[in-house]
Amino acid sequence: MTVRILPIMMGLLAIACAPALAQTATETTEAAQQATEPAAEAKAPNRKEVNIEADQMEVLQNEKRAIFSGKVDATRGDVKLKADKLVVTYADAAQSDGSKKTDVTFLDATGNVLIVTARQRITGRTARMDVKANKVTVEGGVTVTQGQTVMRGPQLLVDLNTDTSRMSGGRVKGSFVPQ
Repeated sequence: MTVRILPIMMGLLAIACAPALAQTATETTEAAQQATEPAAEAKAPNRKEVNIEADQMEVLQNEKRAIFSGKVDATRGDVKLKADKLVVTYADAAQSDGSKKTDVTFLDATGNVLIVTARQRITGRTARMDVKANKVTVEGGVTVTQGQTVMRGPQLLVDLNTDTSRMSGGRVKGSFVPQ
């Protein structure tokens, strides 16, 4: 089944592509600061600020990962992402001038995942965004709610390049209420 749920996924993309992701958290180590400074320089002038709160943050510089755990709450504009844990994987990207910048490559949210925008709400056990491929997968008892319309299924796949969403992986149920 294919349904349009682009607004929520665009919001998730906005969170994923925010270059100063880890910088908004309280940075407790020099490594955390070094991991996020190049990304902050690449920030587009009209991007909205990303705020992340969590019980803990750990930057694994050699693995190119920032791990937020314990009641993670990421907000960008009117888009909110909540989870027990959020792992941000990043890579150094060479620039034409020979410098490097930090690009987010994957976002992995696990445990009680909740994505909320002004119009939609998605819940599941896990959510993974492949930033370069522009695809999002939400798994584990997925529920998509928009107004009184509710869709349920094991897995939600979203391709932001083609503006398509698919619920699959087993039986899919929907309750559609016209607006």
